[in-house]
Amino acid sequence: MNKLIVASHNSGKVREIADELKSHHIKVLALCEFDISAVAETACTFVENALIKARHACLHTGLPALADDSGLEVDALKGQPGIYSARYAGEHATDTMNNAKLLTALEAVPEERRQARYQCVMVFLRAVDDPTPLICQGTWEGTILSYPQGEGGFGYDPLFYIPKLECTAAELDLTKKNKLSHRGQALKAMLPGITDFFQSHP
Repeated sequence: MNKLIVASHNSGKVREIADELKSHHIKVLALCEFDISAVAETACTFVENALIKARHACLHTGLPALADDSGLEVDALKGQPGIYSARYAGEHATDTMNNAKLLTALEAVPEERRQARYQCVMVFLRAVDDPTPLICQGTWEGTILSYPQGEGGFGYDPLFYIPKLECTAAELDLTKKNKLSHRGQALKAMLPGITDFFQSHP
């Protein structure tokens, strides 16, 4: 079976990607299976951080690597937390801590001004020195609730409300979330390039 590494220690993220790729006979491996530490995300854009993570994974495993950098942009907070979404409440913050900080920051913001979106930039590197990485982007629009709702997902999903569906991202099953989410959109756009690569490199 074809193999690629997902350059992430986020089990929720790896699970979503693996679920989508299994029907294409692609086995997804995670950094933790190789005992590889995370690399510092030192760039100021989603795309640069995704490239840093993909190269790091390629370098240490010799496998093709898929990496994404994603985050939540809140209009009332001028796009924050953005690229700092995973560490919004501190370098080793948990999802609960990040959500709590977001709710505090939006305490005085009325419901009609809580527009937000998830952004995802996904990168596929065929090798560490790949000069033409595949890059795709996905965006998922929603609003931020004043209280968490739902038990699924990860990150800000319990606060990320999708008005058209009348539920949060945390209330969607994995299959539906993968079809709609920012990461799902980016991966769908990326799939033809990934499958073409494995067909030409059996």
